[in-house]
Amino acid sequence: MIQAINSALDVMLGRDPMVVVMGEDVGYFGGVFRATQGLQAKHGRTRVFDTPINECGIVGVAVGMGAYGLRPVPEIQFADYIYPALDQIVSEAVRIRYRSAGEYWIPITIRSPLGGGIFGGQTHSQSPEGVFTHVTGLKTVIPSNPYDAKGLLIAAIEDNDPVLFFEPKRIYNGPFDGHYDRPVTPWSAHPAGEVPDDYYRIPLGKAAVAREGNAFTILAYGTMVHVAIAFCEENGVDAEVIDLRTLVPLDVDTITASVEKTGRCMIVHEATRTGGFGAELSATVQERCFYALEAPIERVTGWDTPYPHGLEWGYFPGPIRLREAAKRLMEA
Repeated sequence: MIQAINSALDVMLGRDPMVVVMGEDVGYFGGVFRATQGLQAKHGRTRVFDTPINECGIVGVAVGMGAYGLRPVPEIQFADYIYPALDQIVSEAVRIRYRSAGEYWIPITIRSPLGGGIFGGQTHSQSPEGVFTHVTGLKTVIPSNPYDAKGLLIAAIEDNDPVLFFEPKRIYNGPFDGHYDRPVTPWSAHPAGEVPDDYYRIPLGKAAVAREGNAFTILAYGTMVHVAIAFCEENGVDAEVIDLRTLVPLDVDTITASVEKTGRCMIVHEATRTGGFGAELSATVQERCFYALEAPIERVTGWDTPYPHGLEWGYFPGPIRLREAAKRLMEA
């Protein structure tokens, strides 16, 4: 996935002279996860450049760049550090089109790794997507595989509105089945690991059926897509897994069609439970599919605590918790 993201940035830097990449250590060093490695050497220091350790400054400068016609792609090194930039995102970037009656817009794409599963502790493991899906005018994208990551990132950069592009760091180097004690499977062994070198895009707002099934529907995104698929295959569960890809805009039609077919729904995400995006998904399913539901909707999420370093796998929604939820869902 790191290579796919790097390729997307490389393609867009080559196609559009208005695209610039900026952030802490993204230039010479190539980023903490090496997602921007080699881009400064190829495209120059005015196109790919380092910034001070100042998230509000990074996004604030990007907002000004966007207003003057550039397409900046700022990186926030970890999603945990995005909060100092909250005012620039919420009060400036996503409001300018509305406030100026369409005279100005801010085509910025903010990249940031999110999620746990790497023993990063409470300050390197957060999943803050629910905070931003509440913000009108801001699009939120979370890919689950390299092929989608490249196509969605290109679409995000070409979008004329602000986009948050969250990258689940646990699946940077391969899909994760939820079993932390097993070797990591590389993306080279996965069909979605094959990524074209050239330009392609995946439209924002279109979910994918990651696994077909009939027993119940699992709504997931990012790392949890692979955890859900592995759970189904290991336990012989005939569930349909929907990879949301983008939370805003949300593909309500694909969700509705799946839940109406299966009659049951499980929602899985790594972020904390209260106020998490799963609550919005649950409300949407209840409103749209009430007469099709044969059991209460199940949510499997992180707990309402900071991400614990010593109890990481008790927090992470793994196979055991999915199995318990599936049992409740099918016995209701």
